[in-house]
Amino acid sequence: MDNPVALCDQALPRPRPGTAAPFTVNDTVLALAGEAFTRHHNGELPQAIALYEHILGLKDLPVIRNSLGQLLAESGRHHDALVHYERAVALNAPYADALCNWGASLSRLDRLDEAEAKFRSAIAADPNFAHAHHNLAVVLKETGRIDEAVRAAKQAIRLAPQNPSYYENLAAIRKFTPRCRYLEALERLAQDCASLSIDDQIALHFALAKAYEDIGKPDAGFEQMLKGNQLKRRQIGYDEDAMLARMTHTRELFNADFVRARQGAGDPSPLPIFIVGMPRSGTTLVEQILSSHPAVFGAGEINWLDQAAGALAKAIPGSQPFLDKVTTLSGEHFGALGRSYLDRLKSAAPHALRIVDKMPGNFLFAGLIHLALPNATIIHLIRDPVDTCMSCFSANFVNQPQTHDLAELGRYYRHYDELMAHWRRVLPPGRILDVRYEELVCNLQIIARRMIAHCGLAWDSRCVDFHRNPRPVRTASAAQVRRSIYRSSVGRWRQYEKFLGPLLAELPNPHH
Repeated sequence: MDNPVALCDQALPRPRPGTAAPFTVNDTVLALAGEAFTRHHNGELPQAIALYEHILGLKDLPVIRNSLGQLLAESGRHHDALVHYERAVALNAPYADALCNWGASLSRLDRLDEAEAKFRSAIAADPNFAHAHHNLAVVLKETGRIDEAVRAAKQAIRLAPQNPSYYENLAAIRKFTPRCRYLEALERLAQDCASLSIDDQIALHFALAKAYEDIGKPDAGFEQMLKGNQLKRRQIGYDEDAMLARMTHTRELFNADFVRARQGAGDPSPLPIFIVGMPRSGTTLVEQILSSHPAVFGAGEINWLDQAAGALAKAIPGSQPFLDKVTTLSGEHFGALGRSYLDRLKSAAPHALRIVDKMPGNFLFAGLIHLALPNATIIHLIRDPVDTCMSCFSANFVNQPQTHDLAELGRYYRHYDELMAHWRRVLPPGRILDVRYEELVCNLQIIARRMIAHCGLAWDSRCVDFHRNPRPVRTASAAQVRRSIYRSSVGRWRQYEKFLGPLLAELPNPHH
């Protein structure tokens, strides 16, 4: 998910509409609050949580409730955060910051209708609250209301024209044009880029890259793309050696003998449909097509298979990760893994005949899927390697660390390609349906019928009207899949060819 809804900044009570009223506090509470905010800002999360909880034991302050909710949300504890936002608003309604943060956590929990309501409440409390308009725009984009999303994004920019992330969100849902005032504003911001925070610089570069591509200036666009990715790569921890070694080790462990000896013991349910492949290869498009079938529910990008494998690893003696315990697993273990995964998957849509798990990185687990869920459907998306990688490189991903350096991206792609070739060799013929993106966009109905048949379902013509499907989409393709099929992304990489040497040198069997 890109340009996700975000928490608004929080500090001591501020005198603006919809913020926490200035409650009377003694010097002790004020000193503790100052220390808590400092530790929070410095990333000392456990210490800050303890301080916030201690303060609430002394005095129940809405600003502390909101800050504790923020901190819990930053730690991934969104359910826990909701309690504190609700209390903050109850203590001091209307409280725009808490309402906006409440909406952000609801959004992360996929409760988008409730999130939208909270953002609108925050705006009602403070119509000039730019961040609430921005978060509303993101949710509207994800739910397919593109025109409304554009209006909300523009309003966020009008209220806070110095915030590059608001332009980046707008760039994701509409094209820029020459002499567009939003492009001119971005260019003015770029003149003093060094004064911005690193995150804002990254957002600025990616927004400008998209804008320059839109207006036919690929050289200027690539320069911005490169700057954004270089900054992002310095920000993140990516252990390339460990990632590539994991793919190699997977091939070594899941050899033909290993698969043959353990198959047949998994759970026989045909419920799951796994869509796997590289990011930006067409996986969201395929999920949208499949989930337009009345018998299919699209669950989005869920990491439940990885979590189920991790839980199984913990249940087996030893501290090694799951992959290092694979050779000790019996057929019964794989059956238990399949049942554990299914129990959670069924809760997503209890009445669906099929449920789509569109986590592209599940290509790592194709052998595991075959053993644990022998009747699950696996659909693998393949797109031109250079187009795939270029599309990845142009996206300001939240959690795809391999995509911010061209050479690293090329090596990752090569190892992914080798692993998929391995699965074709060791799994039964036809176990994985390969779908080529270029064929799909040229022959939608033929390929869609093939995919539906592979899922064991009768054809339904709604699958070719996928762009009318109102289901939420929370990936970088959220706006694109609201359009009918288009082919303009095929060969997109060629406008950047002269810059792609480091990528092309690493890709398998270069043929371009």
